[in-house]
Parts: sequence; structure tokens; C-alpha cells
Amino acid sequence: MRVLVIGSEGMVGREVQAVLSADAHVTTGYDLRNGQDIFNLKMLMAAMRNVEAVIHLATYSATNTMDESDEMHTNLLGTWNVLLAAEQAHVSRVIYVSSVDALGIFQGEGAPLYLPIDDMHPTYPRTTYAIGKRLAEEMCGHWCDRTGIPVLCLRPPGVWMSSTYLDIQQRRSVRPSYEWDPYWEYGAFIDVRDLASALLHGLTCALTGYSCHLIASSDITTSGKASSELARFVHPNVEWRGGEAYEAEPFRSLLVTQPVEQLLGWMPQYTWQRFIQRNSSP
Repeated sequence: MRVLVIGSEGMVGREVQAVLSADAHVTTGYDLRNGQDIFNLKMLMAAMRNVEAVIHLATYSATNTMDESDEMHTNLLGTWNVLLAAEQAHVSRVIYVSSVDALGIFQGEGAPLYLPIDDMHPTYPRTTYAIGKRLAEEMCGHWCDRTGIPVLCLRPPGVWMSSTYLDIQQRRSVRPSYEWDPYWEYGAFIDVRDLASALLHGLTCALTGYSCHLIASSDITTSGKASSELARFVHPNVEWRGGEAYEAEPFRSLLVTQPVEQLLGWMPQYTWQRFIQRNSSP
């Protein structure tokens, strides 16, 4: 399949291109670092010619300090330009990488209504980044209705490199409360290799219409407390809906990812427990 990867020079974009190429897909990169601007619609449409699918990764991150108006312009209007070019090119599908921040309960924005968090959890974003992501998701849905071209939106939490595991472990050894202070991210993360693999599966899965899903590692990152224990410790007033699954799997992810795993025919391979086991003293 011929795939345009927008945001190809970022950490995720580079991994995605490598994984797709290894699976015999033909990838074309598109990135501002190479002078390719999503606001240059003519250039974007030219890059989209003869492309069968689009993976849209280009965004300004939640930690960027740019002007809020410019940030919204990039994350929202930039995505609209990608969709316009995809419509013109008659692609078979678009995959948009959103963020768990669209929910409005990450980055310390607020507490969830319940735990674990699933795809049906209400959204109430407050920051510019989170609002932009949520609006872009809605826009993808309306565009899908208008064009009939399927759209898959994925909501990953923090994306980790292989070096991130050690960094997190070291920070917690210095200050144990780093795990939940200044805010707790529900122990959620996804390895960049797993996210790239999921995007690969997203190119060929049975996709119709618009679909938006949480995606994450199958376990939580923790200093020792189990998922239910951490949930009650950090959010004692939040309803717990975990059930027996969290007794059988004490460190099970607090993001419900079974729907996306079933859709993609995919499972994450890189977990916190795997890292701990491989790095524990003999």
C-alpha cells in the first residue's frame, strides 16, 4: 500500500515509516522539517497523489509554548487541510493520531468520572491542545460522513522510547511521589514500537465509517501498587468499575483498550512489567 505519513520526522513518524517499509508498504514522508507545510494545500495535494492511505501525525505537542491561537490554527486547520487533500486524492482511509488529552482528564486537567477509563468516557477538555484535539476528532467524523472515506482516530497517552523506562524509574527513585505528583496519568503509556505496529494494522483492518479509540500498553507503569490500589489512593472519590479482571491481572491498564485491539487484530508487546522483569537484579 502507498502511504503518506504526515509528521514523518518526529519520533513516532520515523518509527512508523520503518515499520511500514519493513512490511513492504511504500511510504512517503511529509514534514515541516523538510519544508513541507500542511498549510501549503497545493504542495499537500501534490504529495497526496497516488496515495492509498494517510497517517496524520503532525501536531504541536501539549508541552509546546507557542501562542494559543497559532496552536489551534495548526492542530485544527492543519488537520482540515489534510482531510481536504485526502478527499481530493480519493484515499481509501485516513488514520488520525489524536491524544488521551482530548478527554480533559489528563495533564492534571481534572478527575475522571470513573475508572477504568473507556472509549465512552465523556470529554471536557480545557487546554488549547486538548480542545484542539477533541475538535479535530469531531471534524474527522463529520468529514467521514461527508465523503464516505473511513477514518480511524487513535488516542494514545504518553509515547515512550526505550530510554523512557529507565528515566521514569530513576525519577521515582529520587522522589517516589513523582509517580502521581503534580498529577497522575493513570499509569498509562504506550511504547513507540507498539504505536507504530498499531498504525500498521490500522492500514488493513476492517474499517468502515468513523472510529475513535483509546490505545495504550496492556499494563500500568507503577512503583509497586496495583491498578485498583493506585486508583483508590489517588482518586478515592472516583467510582471504581474494574471488576474481577483487575484481581486476575493486578497491574492491568486503566485505559480499556480491548475494542481497538479487536478492531486492529493487534496486541501491545512492550509493558512496564516486562521492563521490570528484564531489569531486576538476579
